[in-house]
Amino acid sequence: MDWTLEVVIVPVSDLGRAISFYRDQVGFHLDHDTENEHMHVAQLTPPGSGCSIVVGSLPAQNAMAPGSLHGVQLVVADAAAAREELVTRGVECSEIQVIDPRDGGTFFGFSDPDGNSWAVQQIAARADKPLIPHEARGRFGADLEP
Repeated sequence: MDWTLEVVIVPVSDLGRAISFYRDQVGFHLDHDTENEHMHVAQLTPPGSGCSIVVGSLPAQNAMAPGSLHGVQLVVADAAAAREELVTRGVECSEIQVIDPRDGGTFFGFSDPDGNSWAVQQIAARADKPLIPHEARGRFGADLEP
C-alpha cells in the first residue's frame, strides 16, 4: 500500500501575507484561495512537489499557534542556486552549511513572517532523478506543468 503525504498545514496569523510570502517570495504555486462563510484557506505547492501546504482558518489550523511549525524540509538539486533565488526575492536565509560532503549533506534554512521554519536540503541527484518525472507533472494539475 502506498502512503503519500499530500498536505502540510502551516499555521499563520495573516492569510494574505502568507499567500504573498509563499507565492511571490518563495515561488510556490497558488493552487486555490477559497473563502466561504465557514472558512478561508489557500493551498500552495512547491514547483515539482506532490505535497502542498495549506494556510487559513480551518479548525486544525486554528488549533496551532502561528509560527509553531518547524523543521519542514524542502529538497533542491542546487542549494546555492535555490538560496540565491530566495535572497533575490527578499527572503532572509541562513548561510549554507555542509554537514556531510556526500549528496544530501548540504542545508540552509529560512522562516516565514510568522516564524514557521523551513530546512532546504541539497540532493544533487534530484536534478537527474526528480521524484515526479518532468514528463508526468502535467498530469497532476495545471500548477505542475512541465
